[in-house]
Amino acid sequence: MSSRWFRRFTTAAGNGPRLVCFPHAGGSATAYAPLARALPADFDVVAVQYPGRQERYAEAPFTALGPLVEAVAGELARELAADPERPYALFGHSMGALVAFETARLLIGGELPCPQRLFLSGRGGPEVGAGVRRDLYDDAELLAEVRGLGGTDRSMLDDPGILEMVLPALRADYRAVGTYRWPGGEPLDVPVTALIGDSDPVVPVETAQTWRRHTSGEFAFKVFPGGHFYLVDQVGPVAAAVAEGLLAGTAAS
Repeated sequence: MSSRWFRRFTTAAGNGPRLVCFPHAGGSATAYAPLARALPADFDVVAVQYPGRQERYAEAPFTALGPLVEAVAGELARELAADPERPYALFGHSMGALVAFETARLLIGGELPCPQRLFLSGRGGPEVGAGVRRDLYDDAELLAEVRGLGGTDRSMLDDPGILEMVLPALRADYRAVGTYRWPGGEPLDVPVTALIGDSDPVVPVETAQTWRRHTSGEFAFKVFPGGHFYLVDQVGPVAAAVAEGLLAGTAAS
């Protein structure tokens, strides 16, 4: 994948299934480097790099989810069409779960094969409202929220120079999520694995189960020790759950 939208953190693409990973609000593709390295070596793991961060810092971030999804889906469709025989799956955490789900809906509406599975982490289904409008927070409130959730190096949050670089993308992402409204739609004919931390302060375990309504296929539910960013400490178990879901699907097909 040569597009500026995707980054690969392993030395070479394997011949196994492709896993496309979608970052959380304010996050970058780098968040998935540990998971990419923990998965089997034959998996082709790529992470989406949204505009407005790291090497795409000079590009304006999206402030609405719909245009972001359309842009990602268009880029991804071109990449997948170049290797249509390789099975693929999508993994998204928090905001990334919503972007992955909406991207899947667009891809399925096209001519590409369906994803083998969706892995939707750290969020409830699309009909679950944003609740508190965090996109309306001032800088101090927003940073307090991010510190409380964990998952971000505290030294970065205390560095004014770094904050100046990351706040625009963070604010844009929070606005995209805060203004999103589920338009409704039929369940996808795609297996779904929902993942959640057992002490997530913003997404109760039962809320994560609402993804069950959005698939007519198999539904698996995985609960891990930890909070909203349980992924940081549970990379091995999460990689095992992903490998289990993907290899089961490959065997079935």
